[in-house]
Amino acid sequence: MTINHGGNLTEEYFRAYVSLVMNSRNYTLEKEKHFMVESFLTGNPTTYGPITGASYINAVKVLSLD
Repeated sequence: MTINHGGNLTEEYFRAYVSLVMNSRNYTLEKEKHFMVESFLTGNPTTYGPITGASYINAVKVLSLD
């Protein structure tokens, strides 16, 4: 997936993307978190900036409550 470095990704974006990854790969939330941080965020949740990083972290928190 191509990411525009000029914009901030939202929590809603990550909730949808995380759900897609989990469903398509049959991952648990824990396995998805490892996958996303290593492949999408290149090992650092703030790779695309602090706002995008916080959005990802908040999305994972919301999904863990479901």
